[in-house]
Amino acid sequence: MVGEVSKITKDFKTVWSNCLEIISDNVDEKNFQTWFVPIVPIGIEKTTLILQLPSHMFYEWLEEHYINLLKKVVKKELGNMGKLQYRVVMEKKTTTTDSQTINLPSNPRQAVSNPAISVPVELYKTGSKEIPAPFVVPGIKKHKIPSNLVETYNFDNYVEGDCNRMARTAGWAIAQDPGGTSFNPFFIYSEVGLGKTHLAHAIGLQTKENFPNKTVSYINADTFYQQYMEACRTGNRNDFILYYQSIDVLIIDDIEHLGSGSKVATQEAFFHIFNHLHLKKKQIVITSDKSPVDITGFEARLLSRFKWGLTVELTVPDFDTRVKILHKKLANSGIVFPDEVITYLALRITSNTRELEGAMIAILAQASLNHRPITIELAKEMVDKYVKSTAKEISVEYIQKVVGEYFGVSTEKINANKRDREVVQPRQICMFFAKKYTKLPLAAIGAHYGGRDHATVLHACRTISNLYETDKKMKIYVDEIDKKMKI
Repeated sequence: MVGEVSKITKDFKTVWSNCLEIISDNVDEKNFQTWFVPIVPIGIEKTTLILQLPSHMFYEWLEEHYINLLKKVVKKELGNMGKLQYRVVMEKKTTTTDSQTINLPSNPRQAVSNPAISVPVELYKTGSKEIPAPFVVPGIKKHKIPSNLVETYNFDNYVEGDCNRMARTAGWAIAQDPGGTSFNPFFIYSEVGLGKTHLAHAIGLQTKENFPNKTVSYINADTFYQQYMEACRTGNRNDFILYYQSIDVLIIDDIEHLGSGSKVATQEAFFHIFNHLHLKKKQIVITSDKSPVDITGFEARLLSRFKWGLTVELTVPDFDTRVKILHKKLANSGIVFPDEVITYLALRITSNTRELEGAMIAILAQASLNHRPITIELAKEMVDKYVKSTAKEISVEYIQKVVGEYFGVSTEKINANKRDREVVQPRQICMFFAKKYTKLPLAAIGAHYGGRDHATVLHACRTISNLYETDKKMKIYVDEIDKKMKI
C-alpha cells in the first residue's frame, strides 16, 4: 500500500508524462500526435487521473480504440485502483469562445442487457464448481450473457448510400424477424473502415429493441478463440459450446481470424455452434474482410455454411455519402464545420470512413487546443500531416453540385429531361467537366442528365470548348468552376 500511496502523491503532470512515454511506444507516431498529444492533464482526485479532451467526439474515439491501453498505463502509474475521468470542453457556438465542461467517467457505456438464462442440465452434466463467463454450469444457476453491443452503433447513426443500401435493408429486415428470414447466416464483407462492425451492432441493437427477451451477443473472432483455448485448458469445452448454443442472435466479427491451421479445433467448435443455432432458427451474423470464396484456412464444410444465407459487400462510399457521414458525425456532436471544409474532406479522403472521421477529429483538436478557426487551410494542414489522403475524386455528382451552386440552379433541374433556358448552359458545362475529369464514356455521362445520348454530350463539350476560346464570360465561368473543384 505504501508504494501505491507514493505513486498517487505524484504531480498529475508527471503521471501523465509517464503515461505518454509508454503510450508512444505502443502506437504509431501519427496516432500518437493525433489522439494523445492534444490531451491536457488537469488533476488527480484520490486514485482518479482527470484529463481534458477537446470534444465529446474525441472522447468517444479514445474510448472505442484506446481504452485498454489507457487503463493499463494509468494503473501502472496509480496502482490497481487507478481510474480515468475526462473533462470535455463543450463549445456553445463555433464563432465564440464561450464554453462549458462536462465530466465523463472512463468507459461509461452500459451494454444492452440480456435476460438471465440457464442451459438445460440434461444437455451436459458436470460438477458444481464455479466457471467464470463465458462458461456456464448447466442447471446450477441462471447467467446473464453480455451483449457487448455499443449503443452508438445503431441504425440511426448508420448513413445509407449506394455503397451499403442492400446490406442495411437486409440488416433491418433481420432485426424485425431474427432467424425467420432467408438471410441466415447474414455474411457481411468489405475492406477495413467501411462500416461492417457498425452494421453488425446495429442489427443486434435493433433486435434487442424489438425483442427485449432475446439473447443477443456480439463477439470478435479473436476473443472467441481466446475463450475457447481457455475452456480447453480448464476442461470446459462442452460448457463453452453450450454457452454459445444458448444465444438467439450470435454476431461474430472478423471471422477470417479463425482461418488458420492452428485454429482447426476452434473452427470445429464454431461448426457445432453454427449447426445448432441454424437448426433452431437462431440468427447468425458474420463479418469478414473477405468474401466466403476468398477466405482461406477454413474447412470446406464450414465455408459452405457461410454461403447458406445472404452474402453482401460494403463498398467505398461515394462523394455524396461521405458528405452525409460527416454531417451526421458533426450533428451528433453538436459541432459545425464550414461547408467548404466538409467538401474538402469528402473529396480528399476516399478510402474509408474511419480515416474520414479521424481527419475530422484531428481538425477539431487543433482548432480547440490552439484556438484556431476551422478553415480550409487548417483542413489541408491536418489532412497532409495525419491522414493518408488519396487522389482527389471528381465525380459526376460533385461536378453537378459545384456547377449548380455556382449558377444557383438545383441539381434536380440540371439532371431533368427539360430544356429550360436557365439550365441549358450549366448542364453543358457539367457535361464538359464530366468528360474532362471522369473516365465515363459519353453515353454514361448522358445517362446522368435525363438519359441524353452520347451525341448530345459530345455536342455540349464542343460548344463549351468553342465558347471558352471566344467568349470572355464563358472563360471566366469555366476557370472559376474549375478552381472550385480543385480546392
